[in-house]
Amino acid sequence: MIELKEKQISEVAIRLHPKDNVVVARKDLAIGTSVASEGIRARSQVPAGHKLAARDIAAGEPILKYNVVIGFASTDIAAGTYVHSHNMLFREFDRDYCHGEEYVPTPVLPLAERATFEGYVRADGEVGTRNYIGILSTVNCSATVVHKVAEAFRGGRLADYPNIDGVVGLSHGTGCGMEMSGEPMHLLRRTIAGYARNPNFAGVLVIGLGCERNQIKGLIEQEALAENRLFKTFIMQEQGGTSKTVAAAIAAVDGMLEEANAARRTTVPASHLRIGLQCGGSDGFSSITANPALGAAMDILVRHGGTAILSETPEIYGVEHTLTRRARNAQVGQKLVDRIVWWKHTYSPGRDVQINGVVSPGNQVGGLANIFEKSLGSSMKGGTTGLMEVYQYAEPVRQAGLVFMDTPGFDPVSATGQIAGGANLICFTTGRGSMFGAKPVPCIKLATNTAMFEKLKEDMDINCGGLMDGEEDMPQVAQAIFELILRIASGEQSRSEALGLGDHEFVPWNIGIVS
Repeated sequence: MIELKEKQISEVAIRLHPKDNVVVARKDLAIGTSVASEGIRARSQVPAGHKLAARDIAAGEPILKYNVVIGFASTDIAAGTYVHSHNMLFREFDRDYCHGEEYVPTPVLPLAERATFEGYVRADGEVGTRNYIGILSTVNCSATVVHKVAEAFRGGRLADYPNIDGVVGLSHGTGCGMEMSGEPMHLLRRTIAGYARNPNFAGVLVIGLGCERNQIKGLIEQEALAENRLFKTFIMQEQGGTSKTVAAAIAAVDGMLEEANAARRTTVPASHLRIGLQCGGSDGFSSITANPALGAAMDILVRHGGTAILSETPEIYGVEHTLTRRARNAQVGQKLVDRIVWWKHTYSPGRDVQINGVVSPGNQVGGLANIFEKSLGSSMKGGTTGLMEVYQYAEPVRQAGLVFMDTPGFDPVSATGQIAGGANLICFTTGRGSMFGAKPVPCIKLATNTAMFEKLKEDMDINCGGLMDGEEDMPQVAQAIFELILRIASGEQSRSEALGLGDHEFVPWNIGIVS
């Protein structure tokens, strides 16, 4: 397990672990700046959030951050020197997975002692945090119709239905020109069906063209869906074209409004929360503030019986052994390793993608040298409890506690898989800034640093920079995050919701060939 309690924050630098050979600049450092806590002076200009050598580091020696290997010195590095991708090598190293050796069961509070929120209890027992009607497409060819139907319910059309959060149209870029069998089609169909079943939808329409490879009939059969008064399908070629399909679909939504509006929030335990964990625009402070703070909040959630869904498989690569050691058994640990192996040896060998080392330009400017360093912070969002299960993309999440879902690191694709798996809320950490929404679920944004929070205040829900500023401690911030989650799950708008974000972030993972 990554040790998080050893931080020493001085005026100019942060030491994350006694055994580290680098420290993190707390602010921009000029050449000659004294780092008194380390007994060194900066030999280079070092931007805030970036690293400098705390001692002399020999060529080939591991670079340690949180006492975890994040790379290797490509040359001799003198104490006080700026350490980044220019003098760090990314290369593979052996990791001992030790499946389950550090697993400790988390005691769950008795039902009467669990925190509560106000949610929508559905007929199947699932609980929503919002009350939308969804219009989903089987194929990109029906995308415009899907959005036209949703747009018809804006501008006061729902004024008489105050308990409905909106009608949202979610289209995507695939559904044809793809394999008709195998995992690419299975994945797309379970993603669409997962959204149709998500408890944040009171009712759903699915609209197809008619000749696409992802046929509505195949979707219904594979996913055991059934039409009823709150789930209906339309085929444009059978309806008579664009206008007739739009009119028929609008009429179908009209027929759902009264029943959807009859839904009422009731008090339910926090064990009904399934939270998808995301990070984007990460920086050098992500592993110091927002990510461990969110992880600590997820530890609270798990004690209250809830579920935290860690994802973004490329962004745990290099530190996956810290998760397998906490797996509840060897089978769960091996599932995670199997997904890593698939990514490395089947899906992305030889490709210029982040699991092969190079992170995005924004990550690099923010202080992250490679995927190992990025993964170090990303994995912290899951907290410190045992890893209970590992899921394929968009599989229904049924196990409570900390679980992992295999997804890409691209946030819209990753969050889409989580929501399809049943997530009813997303928590999203960011250091550079992100303007992400995730209808039909609320998305909470957590800023890693105060400067960015102040600059992008309209998009950020909570500032975790106080941890670095010395104004708050980790338990305080974790509790504040947990309480905000409960309020937003109960209906308080997140910043992304207030800005109307989330209509275009439904992006199923397209893992197959397009022909």
